[in-house]
Amino acid sequence: MSIADIETAAERIAGGVVRTPTVPSPGLSAALGAPVLLKLEHLQRAGSFKPRGVLAKLASLTGAERAAGVVAVSGGNHGLAVAEVAGAAGVDAVVVMPRTAPARSVAAARAAGADVRLTSDIAAAFAQAGELQRAGRTLVHPFDDPVIVAAQGTVGLELARDAVALGEPPTDVLVSIGGGALISGVATAVHALLPGTRVWGVETVGAEAMSAALAAGGPTPVTISSAITTLSAPSVSQLTYDHVRALVHEVLVVDDAEACRGTLTLAEHAGIWAEPAAGCLVPAARRIVQRHPDARLALVVCGANADVADVVRAAAQP
Repeated sequence: MSIADIETAAERIAGGVVRTPTVPSPGLSAALGAPVLLKLEHLQRAGSFKPRGVLAKLASLTGAERAAGVVAVSGGNHGLAVAEVAGAAGVDAVVVMPRTAPARSVAAARAAGADVRLTSDIAAAFAQAGELQRAGRTLVHPFDDPVIVAAQGTVGLELARDAVALGEPPTDVLVSIGGGALISGVATAVHALLPGTRVWGVETVGAEAMSAALAAGGPTPVTISSAITTLSAPSVSQLTYDHVRALVHEVLVVDDAEACRGTLTLAEHAGIWAEPAAGCLVPAARRIVQRHPDARLALVVCGANADVADVVRAAAQP
C-alpha cells in the first residue's frame, strides 16, 4: 500500500467522519516521563476509528452489492460502525458478534438498525458471517481488505501532519492490534511522512494473533482468551501481516489488567475515557521509554466503547 492509496481514501471519506484532533498531553507526559501526543480517535463517530474503513468500503460497492445487504463480524467496534454507517445509508446490515462483546456495543448496533446475531465466540462469528456472505450478502471485513486498510491509514495521515504542524514529530508511534488494519494503514502513513519514526504494535495476552503470525512466518489461528474483545481477532490476514512485518518495529504484549489500568491512567492523567484496547498502549509506552529514554511518543487512542464499572473491576485484578 502507498501513501497515495491513503490520500485517495481520505478524499473518499471526507465529510463523513470527524477530523479528530492530535494534542499534547502534559499530564500523561509527566506520568510517563516523555513527551506524549494523543490522536483522539475515541472522539470519532460510533466511538472508534472503525467508521473510516466502513465508509470507504460502502462507497466502493456497486448498486447490486448494496442491494444485497452487508454482513460484518466484530468483537464490538467494527460491528457498531457497520450498523451506524449502513443504517444511515439505507443499506441492510447483519452484524455477527460473540456473546462476550460489550453489551453497550450490541445495544447500540441494534439501535442503529442492524440485525445483530450473537455466537459462542469470535471464531464462530467469523464462520457465520462467511455463511451469510456465501448466501449473497456483501462482506465488510474488519481487516482483510485493502480498501479498509487504506481508510484506517487516514488516522496516521492526520497524526503525522498534525505532529509536524505542532512542531513535535514523534520518535515512536504506538498502535493497538486486533486484526491489524489500523496499524497497517498508520504504519504506511507514518513511514511515508515521518521517516525514521518507529511504529510499535500492542496486543493483549490471549489475543496475540499478530505476534503468533510473526513467530510462525505467516497468519496462524490463535485461541482467544483475552477479555478485551475489540482486539480479539482469531487470526490476522496475509494483507495485515505483510504490512506489519515490513513496517512495524516490534509488537509488544501486555495483560488485560495492565490494559485496564492503562485506561484509568488515561482518565486520571489525560482527562479522557478510552477503552482497554487503547489503554494497553500506556504500559507499552512505559517499556519503550525504559528502552529509549529520549523517546517522543504518539499514542493512537483508538476507541472509547467500554463500561466504567467493567474496566475498574478488571483493573483491580492481580
